[in-house]
Amino acid sequence: MAQNGDPFMSRTGPGRQGPNRMLDEFARVMTDAAGAAQGVRREMETVFRAQGERLLNQMDLVQREEFEAVRDMAMKARTENEALKKRLADLEARMAGAGDAN
Repeated sequence: MAQNGDPFMSRTGPGRQGPNRMLDEFARVMTDAAGAAQGVRREMETVFRAQGERLLNQMDLVQREEFEAVRDMAMKARTENEALKKRLADLEARMAGAGDAN
């Protein structure tokens, strides 16, 4: 026991309650809290990711691969259309020239 009769104020032994013991307890509590916070963070990430995926699925959005495939088809069709317009204009010009020669 300590000189004042308080067993918690002893400088030695398992009942020691000095500043070091309090700091050790505080460090243990903070370590436990940090572990719990990481668990909460992982859970929140999972929940937010699931909500985001659900929202995107409800919006009926296309995937990038599908969009790029349709864009490529549209560009090819536009190029073919321009070529056909030029060919038609050339044919019309030839027919107009052939009609003037007669």
